[in-house]
Amino acid sequence: MSVMPDTWIRQMAIEQAMIEPFTENLRRDNVISYGVSSYGYDARVADEFKIFTNLDSAVVDPKHFSEKGFVDRKTDVCVIPPNSFALARTVEYFRIPRDVLVICLGKSTYARCGIIVNVTPLEPEWEGHVTLEFSNTTPMPARIYANEGACQFIFLKADSPCAVSYRDRKGKYQGQKGVTLPRL
Repeated sequence: MSVMPDTWIRQMAIEQAMIEPFTENLRRDNVISYGVSSYGYDARVADEFKIFTNLDSAVVDPKHFSEKGFVDRKTDVCVIPPNSFALARTVEYFRIPRDVLVICLGKSTYARCGIIVNVTPLEPEWEGHVTLEFSNTTPMPARIYANEGACQFIFLKADSPCAVSYRDRKGKYQGQKGVTLPRL
């Protein structure tokens, strides 16, 4: 398994529509950086947020998930309450090749502010907008900036294609658009 370089990411994004919209170079002019880096792609967070609030005493249960614990916001700057979290999505839509697994790590700019970005791996032949979770681990409100970098995707190319892909098994998050809540 190999980590794929910027040249491969550009080629796949252009020829195979692996990332749309695609930013060919790293942009960093007065923004949290996004675009192609040496061995990854820094994706942007869209302006759609679901901010967790416990106004209705909701219980977080992955088997019986209730939307009552969230408020929806469409905004350029999302403020996450102290010790809380928000769900968002990438601006980019991803189409992962059959012989690739993608790992995501949060941007250091957010990590240094106590904001953790969590994303599960993007499996072979998964496609969609990536749902992002921003955890504010601080005792203060935290800002997330829409249309700026949020996390870096690292592409790992396998030596051979998998026998069963995410698409083959009809994964429950296949083709997701927008911020997608947990499904059972």
